[in-house]
Amino acid sequence: MSYIKTIKTILLIGTVPFFTACAPNQVPENEGGYYYSGVYFGTGFSLNYKKGIQDGCTTAKGTYKKSHWLFKNNNDYNNGWFLGRNRCKHLLVIEDE
Repeated sequence: MSYIKTIKTILLIGTVPFFTACAPNQVPENEGGYYYSGVYFGTGFSLNYKKGIQDGCTTAKGTYKKSHWLFKNNNDYNNGWFLGRNRCKHLLVIEDE
């Protein structure tokens, strides 16, 4: 009896990764949240936070963009700029000539 219980437990533990691997990594656009350049950032951002994400992402992709006044004077923009720069780093494309 104990042998069968052990086998069932092993089979159950072995199949769990298959079910969790199918879970989506991103929230679909129609369910809310903020996307920019195909990257999902989350929900509940102010307009300045979104502007910071856009400018930081643009910078990460190779074109420096920052509102220095907002960066110094608005915490949402500042945090958004760093989030955008960090989350969009993989979008930088370096062309070989």
